[in-house]
Amino acid sequence: MNSLGERIAYYRKKAGLTQENLAEKCSVTSQAVSKWENDLNAPDISLLPALAELLNVTCDELLGVRKQEVTAVAPELVDISKMMFKLKVLSKKGDTVNINLPLSIAEVFLKSGNIKGVNDKASKLLENIDLAQVVSLVKLGAVGKLIDIKSAEGDIVEGWVE
Repeated sequence: MNSLGERIAYYRKKAGLTQENLAEKCSVTSQAVSKWENDLNAPDISLLPALAELLNVTCDELLGVRKQEVTAVAPELVDISKMMFKLKVLSKKGDTVNINLPLSIAEVFLKSGNIKGVNDKASKLLENIDLAQVVSLVKLGAVGKLIDIKSAEGDIVEGWVE
């Protein structure tokens, strides 16, 4: 995905929206969305935050800014008491769940490998991931996007430690 149009088309489809759906939500015509996706025109800059939210991405992702997803830091610099665990669940049906917890609190759920008390959808998608290992990796210095799951049904789970 090299162009803005390609990214808009990709993320629109990933979000399960038609050009008409997206156009209606952005208060533009479906022809305008078509022109965006074919790189004949670009959305007004004031639309980018709302467009990114509708497509379940950040403005950086929409604009093609590549961030290093996982970073290694010196383990002695890792202070779990100051780190956040962020979990995002995007269901194919359009439901979005965002969980932001201090890592020291999330560690209780993560060490057990069970987050059923937090969100059943996330729990089901994460059941084969050793989340206690995620905490171990963080203690060794891994930070950033550590979980990226897409189910066969189209549900997405992403997890970061920052």
